[in-house]
Amino acid sequence: MSEIKNRSEILFLYDVKDNNPNGDPLDGNKPRIDEETNINIVTDVRLKRTIRDYLMNYKSKEIFVREIADDEGKIQDAKMRANDFLKNIDVTDKSFNDQKKIIQDKILGECIDVKLFGATIPLDLKIANKNVKGSITLTGPVQFRMGRSLHKVELKYIKGTGAFASKAGATQKTFREEYILPYSLIAFYGIINENAAQHTNLTSEDIKLLLEGMWNGTKNLISRSKAGHEPRLLLKINYKVNNYHIGDLDKLIKIETEKRDEEIRDIDEINLNADKLINKLISEKGTIENIEYKIDSRLNTNLIEELNKELELKEINWSE
Repeated sequence: MSEIKNRSEILFLYDVKDNNPNGDPLDGNKPRIDEETNINIVTDVRLKRTIRDYLMNYKSKEIFVREIADDEGKIQDAKMRANDFLKNIDVTDKSFNDQKKIIQDKILGECIDVKLFGATIPLDLKIANKNVKGSITLTGPVQFRMGRSLHKVELKYIKGTGAFASKAGATQKTFREEYILPYSLIAFYGIINENAAQHTNLTSEDIKLLLEGMWNGTKNLISRSKAGHEPRLLLKINYKVNNYHIGDLDKLIKIETEKRDEEIRDIDEINLNADKLINKLISEKGTIENIEYKIDSRLNTNLIEELNKELELKEINWSE
């Protein structure tokens, strides 16, 4: 059973400058944009990948959803990955359900991403020399909606030359082309469901690592295609009322700027108006246990100052 007893909500803001926060492989890897509103979209899968990569590469945590190749360079599918958790276990006389339970228990004991986000895991197990198929379904306690920019964005097409010739003996270099956003301030909204937490044995330490992965994972997106990401605000609202949360926290904030949305190029050109969020959280103070936060000094807002007058705030510290 999980030690998580009540629900939490998450609001996370980060920005990206001169880069592509989340390319669409079905559209030339262009940044995802809502064509009706010119709002930049980032999938929850992208944010979860950021968290997974940080926890695996920087915190040495086991991750279920990751790319593993054999000696021939062939990448595992999900069934093969599940079978990894039966290695060095004698399953000769064990039924399908016995093997399924072993896999599930080991994954939940070892893989923090499944404890956080859940998984649907297909199984293809050998039972009495026959292959028996099935699956494990675990609903993740932590769920995010798609992230959306708080303003309209501008898509830029960049073209340049590569370092190498286009083919052997050629005198011309290759050309490269890409699409970027000069600027996008993105808001993600999420919920930590205490009921689903019971099924994945989620702990407070797991949640602490989740928050660290969101903030520091975003800062460590420093590949050529992702450099320019900066976390700006992370709020975690912890409730003391059973099965309750406010909802839609991202709809209670907006930006103010003297520029057209598409002309914004830096966080200094924005003020985050959080008046609606401040008023809502204060009005709900009887349902809130406390609020954990981390804020970047360059974000212009009175949010933390105003909340601190009425509610218990705790600054998130990764070194604890």
